[in-house]
Amino acid sequence: MKIKINNETFILHCSGAVFWEEKNTIIISDVHLGKVTHFRKHGIAIPQSAISENFRKITEVLDYFTPEKIIFLGDLFHSTKNAEWNLFENWVLDNNYETYLITGNHDIIDENHYKNIGVIVVEILEIDDFFFTHHPTEKENSFNFSGHIHPGIILRGLGLQSLKLRCFFSKSNQMILPAFGEFTGKYLVKPNLDHIIYAIAGNEVLLINKK
Repeated sequence: MKIKINNETFILHCSGAVFWEEKNTIIISDVHLGKVTHFRKHGIAIPQSAISENFRKITEVLDYFTPEKIIFLGDLFHSTKNAEWNLFENWVLDNNYETYLITGNHDIIDENHYKNIGVIVVEILEIDDFFFTHHPTEKENSFNFSGHIHPGIILRGLGLQSLKLRCFFSKSNQMILPAFGEFTGKYLVKPNLDHIIYAIAGNEVLLINKK
């Protein structure tokens, strides 16, 4: 879905990523790389194949939009370095993107490991009238892109059926992106009349109002 924010064009993708057309930049939040390996190490039965799913999704989005820049809005890795770091390092070195990581609460890996492979690590990134953080933050005269809460929405039908979907949660000066990664869960938001919800249903992004 293509939308306008402050006269700039953004495309909301069904993966949970956002593409900023004018800056040729992809924005991704809460990938939580390493989480599958972390869970498997502690005896939680998650298929080994799930490890490659995050990398497949990222590659698919980048191949579709062919951006020059990537902004990860925090929680790129779930915890400390594990075998998935090697996959990420090889992926970064095999690609040629200007890559930023906005540090999140799960990003505890030493910044030097990122710097050694060319990833720029910052707490806040400001570009024109937009600023990028991990935690949702409001700032006068600026529009904030963030993640952290893994927003989701529950839709209910007339027959008492319900459906939980990831969503982009937006208001006048802010958009919170859904978690990009697998096995990340959802926080069900409760929109009011000032909020805009863009729900992800399969390969589609749908505008959902409060009604």
